[in-house]
Amino acid sequence: MDRPVVGTSVIIIKDGKVLLGKRKKKIGYDQYQFCGGKIDMFEDLEDGAAREAKEETNLDVKNVKFITATNDVYKEYNKHYITLFFVADYAGGELKNMEPDKADDWDWYDWDNLPEPLFLPIKNLLKQGFNPFEINENK
Repeated sequence: MDRPVVGTSVIIIKDGKVLLGKRKKKIGYDQYQFCGGKIDMFEDLEDGAAREAKEETNLDVKNVKFITATNDVYKEYNKHYITLFFVADYAGGELKNMEPDKADDWDWYDWDNLPEPLFLPIKNLLKQGFNPFEINENK
């Protein structure tokens, strides 16, 4: 039976900016994305998000928090993803492109001035009105 794939997207915050890179994968090619990937079997969600951030960018993160999910359908590719979004604070490390076959052009951007074009999960996140700098700590 076909089912959606669960992916992760990690919004890393440093000095009031968020980290994005350009995709090199077929789906969303040349579109800006947050770092992320897939959770491993039996892995804690927040641990998986932190691991993916490190694997892709060489950055350590802290205060990893699940914030929301998006439903991302790519009919032209016969693909369906549920993307789990996390927010994390930069904790250290030098930004390096650790997976140059998957993404490049990693850089820090103001939330109110994100680069274009954006990857579908980010577009769907923005439709929810989400802003990582306005998170209600009581949730």
